[in-house]
Amino acid sequence: MTCYATQYYVDCQLLLPFARGSCISNFPSLMFGTCREFSGRLFHLGFNLSCSISFRTSTFHPITQLSSVHRLLLRSASGVPVLKSAGVIRYLSGFPHPTADMDLKGVLGVLEQLAPLSLAESWDNVGLLVEPSKPRPIRTILLTNDLTVGVMDEAVALNCDLIVSYHPPLFRPFKRLLQKDWKQRLAVRAIEAGIAIFSPHTSWDSVEGGVNDWLVGGMGSGKVSVLSQALSSGPQKHRLEFSCVGDELNSLLEQLRHIEGSENLQCSSVRNESGEQQVNLICNSSALTAAVQTLLSDPHASRSLTITQVQQPPLLGCGQGRLSVLDEPVSVSTAVQNMKTHLGLPHLRLALGDQQTLDSLVKTVAVCAGSGASVIQAVKADLYITGEMSHHEVLDAVSKGTSVILSDHSNSERGFLTVFRQRLNARLGHTVTVTISQKDQDPLQVV
Repeated sequence: MTCYATQYYVDCQLLLPFARGSCISNFPSLMFGTCREFSGRLFHLGFNLSCSISFRTSTFHPITQLSSVHRLLLRSASGVPVLKSAGVIRYLSGFPHPTADMDLKGVLGVLEQLAPLSLAESWDNVGLLVEPSKPRPIRTILLTNDLTVGVMDEAVALNCDLIVSYHPPLFRPFKRLLQKDWKQRLAVRAIEAGIAIFSPHTSWDSVEGGVNDWLVGGMGSGKVSVLSQALSSGPQKHRLEFSCVGDELNSLLEQLRHIEGSENLQCSSVRNESGEQQVNLICNSSALTAAVQTLLSDPHASRSLTITQVQQPPLLGCGQGRLSVLDEPVSVSTAVQNMKTHLGLPHLRLALGDQQTLDSLVKTVAVCAGSGASVIQAVKADLYITGEMSHHEVLDAVSKGTSVILSDHSNSERGFLTVFRQRLNARLGHTVTVTISQKDQDPLQVV
């Protein structure tokens, strides 16, 4: 039997109303004294508290989401104020949470909710890449940026049930599975060990709150916009414009509504001075061919038919790359230090823009994780941040006066694994152990 509880996850900047020198070691117990479970991390910075927390309860609901209110008051069981927010709640959700074992299908459903695969680029190979023949409960998940031989050894040693590899280890089609190719060997080992493999790749890049939002967040607060807007993945629609003689439009529409796939048919019309009805008809791709044939064969419809593709609505906050207009401009030198801290790296590569120095101010920042030149190179910004760019792409940026920070490809992505583990843990609970690979690292090092 599956039990359900309400799960919450919060990632926010908080302000403690404690006097200087107060002890915060009992903060979780004060805040969540009546919660059944609590997990999280707290970093005390003077009077500020940077806090990522997840908690689960079936009876106590200490947080409610307020769409237009960014201040939050949490109280302990005794009603004494414990915590007041000084920032914006970045991620907050309440949802039913299974406490029984989860199977692969259930985990895949959670992964799809966190970052729909429909957001991935058309060229990408995302989703479930290896599916074991024998179903088993998913108890251990290993997160990695790249699935290498060392990471596979680690997964086997952990008796892992599912590997979530940000980069798809299976990208180009195989014609055979042999031991002479390292990627083919990995696929064979996963199959033999009964380990499923899933890759989210560009769906994590595109989703709001995903890799690129995490990356640009290293530069501090600012007004963030999407560089390459993602569009709705709903059925493609087409607009058909034609004229109809007399009063036969209703009869014509009745024929169109009998076409398979025409359930969402939309129609509007205006009668012109000559008495003809100018008709605007919108239908799905599945009904397009039959609709065109019906219109061209009907004696009351004009032979002049205009067909255009309807632009899909944008998915706000989703898409490739980000541009941030910083609330507080920083020097290039400070930007470099901020990104070193954010990415956990001792070294970065920097190309100063033409006429720029380490003291030059950075107000606008364009970022794209991985190999991001194709996304950011046409954007006007003071600073580009990505994993890698070609020599000539860097020269082009510098000539425009734009400075460039390069971290090497996977270093611009790997830190998001920690964020995603927190969100996945919040959804899966304690029946599943989510681990970040210790063997995963960028193949390039500064020596």
